[in-house]
Amino acid sequence: MKYHIRLNKDLIRGAKTVILPGDPGRVEKTSKTIDPNSKYLASNREYTSYLSYIEGNPILTCSTGIGGPSLSICVEELADLGVENFIRIGTTGAIQEDIKVPSMIITTGSVRLDGTSLHYAPINYPAVADFGLTNILVDSCRKLNLDYKTGITASSDTFYPGQERYDSFTKYVRREFQGSLKELQKLNVLNFEMESSALLTICSVFGLKGASICSAIVNRTKTETPDDTVLELAEKNLADVVSLSVRNI
Repeated sequence: MKYHIRLNKDLIRGAKTVILPGDPGRVEKTSKTIDPNSKYLASNREYTSYLSYIEGNPILTCSTGIGGPSLSICVEELADLGVENFIRIGTTGAIQEDIKVPSMIITTGSVRLDGTSLHYAPINYPAVADFGLTNILVDSCRKLNLDYKTGITASSDTFYPGQERYDSFTKYVRREFQGSLKELQKLNVLNFEMESSALLTICSVFGLKGASICSAIVNRTKTETPDDTVLELAEKNLADVVSLSVRNI
């Protein structure tokens, strides 16, 4: 029994693929979109898990919590149970003006602004998504007629200062991060989130397959505040995409 995720090989039934939402509250909805008969497995701290079946093949859904540290624990423990394919789903803030809300953003590589990935590889080691899994996500978006973008994501350890957000308690961002949003826009980075660089680095180091798809619930060139109806649609679209994608892995 793995200490944090409270799963073992018997519980996951040989599952090789896991869907990784950050929010435990999204696990049941995601898993039951994949398979209406999905079964609850475990819940401990930020880790909630369900098991689905597609044509007899087990598919795991397990939340990771927010950020790289908790995600790394989840990936470590699932990898040790034999999981090989890791697909992160989540919400994100787009930083390019032309990205519509709630478009899908499929990460091909991540700017490693996090600390977790440094515990696995030096900073000049790239955080890149698995080509095969990424193509499956792209194909699913096309089949579902969803707007999507592929490209570079920036991953930060913090939601406020590290992403140069000024709607925080102090309204202050350290000089190190001031102007970083504009620079990333000039570098054609598509979005900010907090997990993909850790996931993609760890999967590459371990010889596993990692991919990330997020729905842009806000375009930060226009506003910092997402709309609740957009959030609901984003969650539905993500569940639909992975439900279709896992059938092709």
